[in-house]
Amino acid sequence: MSELTTIATGVNLVWLLLVTFLIFFMKAGFAMLEAGQVRAKNVANQLTQTIITLVVGILVYFAVGAAVATVVGELTGAGGLDVGGAFASVYAPSDPNAWVNWLFGGVFAIAAANVVSGAVAGRTRPRMYVLYTAVIAGLVYPVADGLVWSGGWLAGMGFHDFAGGAVIHALGGISALVGAYLIGPRRDRYGPDGTPNVMPGHSITLAVLGTLILCFGWYGFNVGTAVKVFAVQDGQLVLANFATVGRVALNTTLGMALGGVGAGLVAWYRTEKLDTLFLANGLLAGLVGVTPIADAATWPGAVLVGLVAGAQLPVVFSFVEHRLKVDDVCAVFPVHGTAGMLGTVAFGLPFVTVNAFSLRTLGVQVFGVAVIVAVSAAITAALFTVAKAVNWARVDADTERTGLDVAAHGVETYPEFGDSDRASLPDGGTVPDGGRPASDIELVMAYIRPDRLGEVKQELAEVGAPSLTVTDVSGRGSQPSTTGQWRGEEYVVDLHQKVKVECVVADTPTRDVIDAIRHGAKTGKKGDGKVFVLPVSEATQIRTGKTGTEAV
Repeated sequence: MSELTTIATGVNLVWLLLVTFLIFFMKAGFAMLEAGQVRAKNVANQLTQTIITLVVGILVYFAVGAAVATVVGELTGAGGLDVGGAFASVYAPSDPNAWVNWLFGGVFAIAAANVVSGAVAGRTRPRMYVLYTAVIAGLVYPVADGLVWSGGWLAGMGFHDFAGGAVIHALGGISALVGAYLIGPRRDRYGPDGTPNVMPGHSITLAVLGTLILCFGWYGFNVGTAVKVFAVQDGQLVLANFATVGRVALNTTLGMALGGVGAGLVAWYRTEKLDTLFLANGLLAGLVGVTPIADAATWPGAVLVGLVAGAQLPVVFSFVEHRLKVDDVCAVFPVHGTAGMLGTVAFGLPFVTVNAFSLRTLGVQVFGVAVIVAVSAAITAALFTVAKAVNWARVDADTERTGLDVAAHGVETYPEFGDSDRASLPDGGTVPDGGRPASDIELVMAYIRPDRLGEVKQELAEVGAPSLTVTDVSGRGSQPSTTGQWRGEEYVVDLHQKVKVECVVADTPTRDVIDAIRHGAKTGKKGDGKVFVLPVSEATQIRTGKTGTEAV
C-alpha cells in the first residue's frame, strides 16, 4: 500500500467513524423527543424501549440483517448469489476495517426501528418492542437496503435515495402508521362519538431537547453519507465523493430551517398560535424531506422541499388523527412517512435537483417509494396481526391506566417532588419546645403550587415540622380555567396541578406551621392554594405501638 493510499484509507475510516458516532448519538434525541411527548406515567417505559431498540437492533443486524441486505442485492440485482459469502463478509471479512462499514449500516438500521416506537407509545408491551425491532433490523430495513443501496432491483432501475428518505424514514413511518392502527388508540383517546380527546405529553422541554439533538445528529446522516473523503488517482490524492459535501451540508441546513417555517406557518394559520411542538417537529420533517436529495438538490430545491415537508405536517397529522382515527402519539407518520415519500419523489421533479427533468426518472422514484412502502406495510401488518392474536402486542387495561413505568418496569420516573436536601432541619437542629397541650394533635393539610414545594419544605423545617407527606393532585378552586394546546388541538384546563402537603403536629404550634406554609407558598396570585386544619382523634406508631403525642 502506497503512502498516499494509506493516508486516504486512514482519513476515510476516521471520517466514517465520526459520522457513525453522530448517528449513534441520535438515540439520545429519540429518547428525549419521545419521553417528552408521552404522559409522565410512561416516561421510563419509553426510555427503556430506546435501550431495547439499541441492544436488540444492533445484535440482530449483526446476526442476520447485514447479510440479508447483501443477499437481497445479489438476488434482485445483476450479481451472482452467494449466501455464504454474504454472512462471511460480516463475521470474518478479509479486512477487519470492513466492520466500520458494518457499524455505519447498523446505526442506520436501529434508527429505522426507533422511528416506529413513538407512534405506538403508551400501550405497547415491552416484548413487542423487542419483536418489531428484531423484524425491522433483521428483515424490513435490510430488504430495502438490498433493493436500493446494495445493488438490487431498484438500484438497477436508477432509483435515487441519497441518505434514507425512503429506505429509513418512509419505511419507518409507514410501519409506525400500520402498527398504531392495528394496536389501536390509547384508552380514552377517542370519545364514544369518535371525537379525539387531547392527551398532552408531559414535557415540551424534553421534546425540544430531543429535537435539537436529532438535528445535530442528522449531519451524520446526510453529510456523513459522503463516506469517502480522499481517493488516489494517477498517483495523486484527490477528493472522492466528498466533493459534494458543501452542497449536502447547505441543503440539509436549509431543509431543516424551512421545515420549521412551513410547519409553524400552517399551525399559525390553523390556530393563530405558534405551536412549539409543531415547530420542533417541522424541523425534523424538513430534514427528512431533504435527506434523499441532499447530494443533488439545488438550494432553491432544498428550500421548496423543506417548506412543503414542514407544511404538510399539521395537515397530515390532523387527517391521521381525525379521519383515520389512528393514535400516532409522536406524529411519526407525517414527520417521517409522508415527508420521506415527498422528498424521495421530489428527486424526479423539475428544478429541484441539478439533473435534467425526465418523466422516466419521476416514474422510477414513484415506483421505488411504492415498493418500499408496500414491503414495509405488509411485513409490519403481518407482525402486528400475529402479535395481537397471541396477546403480545398490547398491555391490559389496568396496566395502561396505572402506567407502564410502575406496572411493567417497577419504577417511577419522578418519585419525589422538590429538592430532598431541603427537607431537613437547618444545622441539624431539633424540634423547638412548647406550643400546645400534650393531648392536642392536629393535621395541617395544604394545597399549593408544585413549584413552591421546595420553599414550603424549607419553611416547615425551620419551624421544627420536618415530617410531612406530599401527594401530586389536581383540583379546581378560584383559579380560573385556561385553554391549552397540543399540536394545534385546544383543550380546557380547569383541573390545575397542585401538590398536597400534609403535616401532623403535636409539639410544634399549629399557627407556626400554617404561617410557614403561607410564607413558602405565596406568590400573590390566584391559585396559591389553601390550608386546612383537622383534629386527629388518635395516633398509633406501627413499630412501637406508642399512641397519642408519643406516636407523633
